[in-house]
Amino acid sequence: MLTDTITCSPQDGFGTLNLIKPIHRAVREEEYTLPTPIQKQAVPHLLQGRDLLGCAQTGTGKTAAFALPILQRLAENPQVPDSKSVRALVLTPTRELAVQISESFKVYGRYLKLNQTVIYGGVRPKPQIHSLKRGVDILVATPGRLLDLLNQRCLRLDKIDMFVLDEADRMLDMGFLPDIKKIYSMVPKSRQSILFSATLPDEILRLTRDFLNDPVKITVNPPASTVEKIEQRVLFVDRENKGALLESVLQDESIERALIFARTKHGANKIVKNLNKVRVKADAIHGNKSQPARMEALKKFREGKVRVLVATDIASRGLDVEGITHVINFELPNEVESYVHRIGRTARAGAAGMALSFCDAGERGYLKNIERTINRVVKVVDDHPYHSQTVASKGKNRNGAGGKAFGNRKAKNNNFTSRPAERTRKPSGRKNHPAAKQGKIVRLRRRPSKS
Repeated sequence: MLTDTITCSPQDGFGTLNLIKPIHRAVREEEYTLPTPIQKQAVPHLLQGRDLLGCAQTGTGKTAAFALPILQRLAENPQVPDSKSVRALVLTPTRELAVQISESFKVYGRYLKLNQTVIYGGVRPKPQIHSLKRGVDILVATPGRLLDLLNQRCLRLDKIDMFVLDEADRMLDMGFLPDIKKIYSMVPKSRQSILFSATLPDEILRLTRDFLNDPVKITVNPPASTVEKIEQRVLFVDRENKGALLESVLQDESIERALIFARTKHGANKIVKNLNKVRVKADAIHGNKSQPARMEALKKFREGKVRVLVATDIASRGLDVEGITHVINFELPNEVESYVHRIGRTARAGAAGMALSFCDAGERGYLKNIERTINRVVKVVDDHPYHSQTVASKGKNRNGAGGKAFGNRKAKNNNFTSRPAERTRKPSGRKNHPAAKQGKIVRLRRRPSKS
């Protein structure tokens, strides 16, 4: 049976969550004052030991929603972990997300005497094995590497008190369901279990029946909904002109930090190569890059050393980089959920954001499905040098927005949504961008945030 919670007043601060002093101090030092809805609703139930099913998109603060209660429950019941044993396990689909969650635990638990480690593939296992030998309080892991080390008898799961399955729908999309079931069979039945998913397809609901015991259900933002503060725009363009359009768009200096999505690894590399040719600093992140290379690309992007990060859908979930002003779909995804997660990389922590989608003739069906699912018509920017009336005319009842009808700055807010490890300075505006082939800059400014 799922028990819905009551939404608490957003004016209530972290003092109402009954956090212990060391955790509350760490939260205060990060300058967070108001918990997000998912935190406000989830933390009290998790502190009581309840199982929980959370339906929440990335950017809602869900990492802290489970990290704070885990830290507190472990601290209130101090134990020395047995060799190779784990007290709390967080399972997540990607290496990048695993690293970010691990950093969150470090920051929120900085005043607690708890040890943790993170394990993922793509790097040498020996240091990870060494860190597990003494036993750990908190382990953040990806399924593949966790099973590898379990098969090598480098760790045990029989002492787990808390088990988190994060981004469950993404786990299924990536084919991890058999791995999840194997891991699930190895943990004690008496544990506290937490499952977070941005959407709740039938497979997830079936999984919850096996994974959770009488859980509280919390929903923040309906499945396939988009963040209200994200300005969504579509630019109709012939496929062969997409590269030139991107160069034109990136001349706009209000685009301070852009995340661009391509459909393939080769396509992502090609975009980076072409942008670097015209002196737009860009880097790529995708599955063919080594783990150190991916982490280095993310580091440069967060620090403002590169203005543009080009990614495949590996980056559409879990990557929480503060200050992304624009998300650009160079190619539209064929799944609505991917679109929702992609554009959710902007408008974080109360900021405004802009999502631009380049749509060619072959992608009109994708756009139509997206609009139908999110229940809104995406406005058209037709004031750009590569506008294709042929592509545009394939749609009906479109609302033109014009290419200059966008506001500008994001507002600062202290909601607890961005992960602390990524609180970086905003990069300065760029100058002297190369001119578009037709000499016209596409102005794409955001409306000021009302928060």
